[in-house]
Amino acid sequence: MSPNDQNAAHFLNLLRQSRRGKFKIYIGMSAGVGKSYRMLQEAHALLRAGIDVKIGFVETHKRAETHALIDGLPIIPRRTLFYRGRELEEMDVQAVLNLHPELVIVDELAHTNIPGSKNEKRWQDVVEILDAGINVVSAVNIQHIESLHASVRTITGIDVTERVPDRVLQMADEVVNIDLTADELITRLKDGKIYERTKVETALNNFFQPERILQLRELALREVATAVERKIETSLPSSVKAKPDRFLAAISSNHEIARRVIRKTARLAAYYNSRWFVLYVQTPDERSDRIKLDVQRHLINNLKVATELGAEVIQVKSSNIVNSIMAEVEKRNVTTVCIGKPHLTLLQIILQTNAFNQLLTKLSGSDTDLIILS
Repeated sequence: MSPNDQNAAHFLNLLRQSRRGKFKIYIGMSAGVGKSYRMLQEAHALLRAGIDVKIGFVETHKRAETHALIDGLPIIPRRTLFYRGRELEEMDVQAVLNLHPELVIVDELAHTNIPGSKNEKRWQDVVEILDAGINVVSAVNIQHIESLHASVRTITGIDVTERVPDRVLQMADEVVNIDLTADELITRLKDGKIYERTKVETALNNFFQPERILQLRELALREVATAVERKIETSLPSSVKAKPDRFLAAISSNHEIARRVIRKTARLAAYYNSRWFVLYVQTPDERSDRIKLDVQRHLINNLKVATELGAEVIQVKSSNIVNSIMAEVEKRNVTTVCIGKPHLTLLQIILQTNAFNQLLTKLSGSDTDLIILS
């Protein structure tokens, strides 16, 4: 492809992006948290505001509260298909494109369409609708996100087959978490607000166990937090956006100091609800054939503790500790570096230790904080 063709293709892509509809996704930790209900509430509010809203597809699952909200909303008739001797219904994508409303509600993003449909998956229908310049509000449960497949199978023991690629979430202009506590969700289940009462006992003994719900809730919260962070990074100019807090604990093979630094950094990260890292730089003097076995054992234990406390552990081999720290600060957008209090006074270190002086100079130049932990 010639440079002119590349420029033209790039400009065409920009034009398509500017014409694409806006995309909002409601995420929940499980069925029954209220995603469809919230979408329909939003549809009513937009309709009252004069927006041309239509329902492309909403599945009420016979939930009375959700079904009541359908009344008064314009619905695009579904398409009827015959499959294996049964009459089934799907969203009529072509009808949505022909009517071209300002906004369309499309439930169950992970749904697999009936064979013979235009697209294999509903998320592909949504991408086509967005590309036509129509805004979409949709919903998905956290267990249907592709990259979380293994985690969800470990938590629930269920192999979820209907999945949405992560890139579809990354396309969203807004991702909203519909959050409930485990107790609230189980109460809704017992009250018959999620499944009919004949299925409640089975659900309580399987998917709807408090410890499973709690883990799925954490996955949903993390996914939405990641989406918000991504939105900030891509949407705001660098001159105005605030970097999210990220802590880096730089440790040595001195196991007592290292353990204190790890634990105190863990508390800081928990307080700020931030990602954090533990960095160990192995110098030539600390190679496995030079370092004592008990020192190696303590180091391994400290790195294990860091992992258990939620850190991402980074191990680097280098003769230059300062450069290694700065490389990780830049690579991982670290806002605060935490180190242990040296045996010398700070003034002596600044005057006598060139490496420490370099670290202070480089960190101040990168607008990164340094915390010396006692």
